[in-house]
Amino acid sequence: MTETPEHLISLRRDLHRHPEPAWREFYTTARILEELDRIGVDDVFVGPDALASDARAGVPDADELGRWRERASEAGVDEQTLDRLEGGQTGAIAVLRRGEGPTVALRVDIDALPRTESTDPDHHPVAEEFRAEYDDAMHACGHDGHATIGVGVLEAIADSDFEGTLKVIFQPAEEVIGGGRAIAESGHLDDVDTLMAIHLGLGHPTGEVVAGVEGILAVSNLRAEFEGESAHAGGHPDRGRNAVQAMATAVQNLYAIPRHGEGMTRVNAGNVGGGSASNVIPESAYIDGEVRGETTRLMEYMRDRAETVIESAAEMHDCEVAIERTGQAPSADPDPSLRELIYEVTSGISGVDSRLRRAELGGSEDATYLMRRVQQRGGEATFVGIGTDHPGGHHTATFDIDEASIGIGVAALREAILTIADRDE
Repeated sequence: MTETPEHLISLRRDLHRHPEPAWREFYTTARILEELDRIGVDDVFVGPDALASDARAGVPDADELGRWRERASEAGVDEQTLDRLEGGQTGAIAVLRRGEGPTVALRVDIDALPRTESTDPDHHPVAEEFRAEYDDAMHACGHDGHATIGVGVLEAIADSDFEGTLKVIFQPAEEVIGGGRAIAESGHLDDVDTLMAIHLGLGHPTGEVVAGVEGILAVSNLRAEFEGESAHAGGHPDRGRNAVQAMATAVQNLYAIPRHGEGMTRVNAGNVGGGSASNVIPESAYIDGEVRGETTRLMEYMRDRAETVIESAAEMHDCEVAIERTGQAPSADPDPSLRELIYEVTSGISGVDSRLRRAELGGSEDATYLMRRVQQRGGEATFVGIGTDHPGGHHTATFDIDEASIGIGVAALREAILTIADRDE
């Protein structure tokens, strides 16, 4: 059985203890940079040098970024490093150059979710004292494990006879579909021959590897802000323009959008609100929602219909509405040849007791931006699932990973990268 080295378990627990949502990954990036310095990579691109900054989506306001920067400073991150990440330009790309050979990239995401972690004494991070230090964020999707696997793979390849170039991309802001495009348009992928993105869990147990995750739905996130006019609800209800009524109409009609006959389509109004008091006609309201599609074209169908529904609801109730597309990602499919290579090489990995060539995701991931960028330039890409036992589902308060899966992931990806380099000699 492949064991996870103690220093990687320690790193994963440190990252779990300091969860940071999208574009706030100050401590996380700094901690990764410490590991890259320890390993001794050839090049490190940080923040604005790793990103096409104008392509970022879902970036918080300055006050929110400042609050999380201060947290990182209190946790021991030096001001020079924080200055490199100014404005929430987080994340890093590490490069190992080992002579002639293919350029292989591995993408791991690093952000947490804005939710509270369980305090149940039986929850493993509580029992082992690495529960999140903040109650407004949690690693509830395994990205602390992803970042740790990225570090472990760099370390393993640095100590191998690999010939070629390896890029490990520590991508911020996956959870808001906000960082993939910024990486894809940075230029760092334009010489990549082979790209692998990874995810822990996804319903697969520890010891199972999926060589090519399929069914990654295209997604578009949106925020709609309604503006009406306030009035006294008892004395002058006729003088108001009810923004909550417009919002409620929009929510109801979003779910009435006809589904498309050519494939899966989805819509969700996940966060709604507005108003100030029971006796005031509300003058403002909002919807944070999303649409998805089996293909990019189907997602665009849902997005366009959703925007029409929202605008019509505002007009019906004499309100104005501003719609912002806060994050978007296309669909993408693994390349069969790369999927087959990973399926074959993982047969000899200690701890891998089940292999799948393909499995459906049924969700969305902005790694598709990276996959499509590489594929459109003649390279190949896949999305690899690394199974992990987890007591709670993804995005729940009790989510955790089996730390044995970190060592399995490192070993499997090391073998895949070495095989790719040998194949492409």
